[in-house]
Amino acid sequence: MLLDTIKKPDDIKKLDEKQTEQLCKELREELVKTVSKTGGHLASNLGAVELTVALHKNFNLPKDKIVFDVGHQCYIHKMLTGRLDKMETLRQMGGISGFPRPDESEYDAFIAGHASNSVSAAFGISEAKREKKDNGYVVAVVGDGAISGGLIYEGLNNAGRSKDNLIVVLNDNKMSISKNVGAMSRYLAKVRSRSSYHRFKVGTEKVLGHIPFIGRKLVRFAVKIKKALKGMFYTSTIFEDLGFVYLGPIDGHNLKKLDYMIKLAKNEQKPVLLHINTVKGKGYHPAEKTPNVFHGIGSFDIETGETADSLPNFSDEFGKALLGFAENDKRICAITAAMKESTGLEEFSKQFKSRFYDVGIAEGHAVTFASGLASGGMIPFFAVYSTFLQRAYDMIIHDAALQNLKVILAIDRAGIVGADGETHQGVFDVSFLNAIPNVTIYSPATFAELRFDMKKAIYNENGVVAIRYPRGNEVMLKNELKPADYYVLGNKKSDTVIVSYGREIGEVLKANETLNVKIVHFNKIKPIDKNAILEIAKAKKVYVFEEGMKSGGFAQTIAEKIFEKGFSGVFSITAIEKFVAHSTVAQALEKLSLDANGIINKIKGEA
Repeated sequence: MLLDTIKKPDDIKKLDEKQTEQLCKELREELVKTVSKTGGHLASNLGAVELTVALHKNFNLPKDKIVFDVGHQCYIHKMLTGRLDKMETLRQMGGISGFPRPDESEYDAFIAGHASNSVSAAFGISEAKREKKDNGYVVAVVGDGAISGGLIYEGLNNAGRSKDNLIVVLNDNKMSISKNVGAMSRYLAKVRSRSSYHRFKVGTEKVLGHIPFIGRKLVRFAVKIKKALKGMFYTSTIFEDLGFVYLGPIDGHNLKKLDYMIKLAKNEQKPVLLHINTVKGKGYHPAEKTPNVFHGIGSFDIETGETADSLPNFSDEFGKALLGFAENDKRICAITAAMKESTGLEEFSKQFKSRFYDVGIAEGHAVTFASGLASGGMIPFFAVYSTFLQRAYDMIIHDAALQNLKVILAIDRAGIVGADGETHQGVFDVSFLNAIPNVTIYSPATFAELRFDMKKAIYNENGVVAIRYPRGNEVMLKNELKPADYYVLGNKKSDTVIVSYGREIGEVLKANETLNVKIVHFNKIKPIDKNAILEIAKAKKVYVFEEGMKSGGFAQTIAEKIFEKGFSGVFSITAIEKFVAHSTVAQALEKLSLDANGIINKIKGEA
């Protein structure tokens, strides 16, 4: 197999055109085979095969740098930079990450798990090169979904004024995760249709360049009248107005065109934006047909594209419950940041079109937009992954909480998420929301609690309400407890108390089959019920197990409040104090001593 001979990017430079085409075919086959076993981001990588090969052929890595936005486009890059034999460990505990990691390879320039940061990072890297008299290139590979995020315009605005060797490749596949929406999506569609000028320009330069003796002079003259030529075909693009040389759009699966345009980009003396059109899922029919399904997927059957049947999950249950509430209350509306299917809102978008908003990858805008809706008398639910809510922290404080507006944050994938690793773990939201006044936090462990919390958020709470729930299925609580703000379970006479909330209660209950102590399980974790504090403060030993950050978290709040009530016994916290690497959820909980065995060992070891 030709792919086996590629140990580093320089090996690609030795291939002829036919061999390069064969390499792309083999890369696709290997990619599908790998992700069918490990799970991961398939469709986006299939669409970026030719682009990645062309970049590695035309640049000198690692001297030149490639910054991926978002980093889930980097699987082919990993295969071409000495990690082919490690792809079977992709996203597995102890294996290679599903995102770029400079500590994993010298070929990875920058960590990228969230969208729209590439241009800012690439511009910073290119400025550092300029200061060090390093004439190498920096390339930012931007998925078109990232163009809906505001941060990228801050980067473009600054970078366009420089003279750096910076090239931004806009990989335009008309998709982010859900289908692209908004004015920028329509703008790109308009730009995609303007190929006449570029065909004319390239053809003219080729003809003039081959005229003996005076050809190059004519080309230089043509460059001087470029603006006039452009005016014959279309007005300038937003990228040119920001200071970039705009090239494209071109077919991003045509290696010849990619090679030619990259060479053109390298010859410019200012930042360049190269616009390419690709097909998300290219080369694997199931992924081309349903790219949103194969954006991030678990293991699947290669022949059929089918995945294993999944259990009911919180995302779907949230979506079903919201439909019921919205049917009876026309104030309720739903917002997503390019993740309609993933957050359970697809059916809502069909049944209540006028009350559904997909704002693109723009979480900060989503919260401020929701605040505007709330100030106008609506009840907005913003469904968002915990990891992406981090991007909207200022807006939660300034635009929602400060004005005590009822904005309901449906925080999906709260807690450990598994194979996506450090960039995607939902372990920070409790800590960062805990610090904000006028914020109420619920953390349901069951679907019944989720529905209970949603109803209370709509009709009983004021201000910002966060309802955070984990990826996957519910915890099975014994005796089908009626939902409440908190529960006292287990051996109610014990003077040892375990305190927990959310999914972690499942591990606590397993452990208590051995321990037989009192359990205080919370559903509402901010503000904390005063009666629950009194119940905990009576104990001699209190152990808090939290699937979240220790600093500023729920456990520290419990400690503060029970000591205020005169508690003088043993108090112990088991929580997270560092970034959590990729693995399965079960493996992560075990490593953090948050699984049932870890709980047993902790309490028995201190008995």
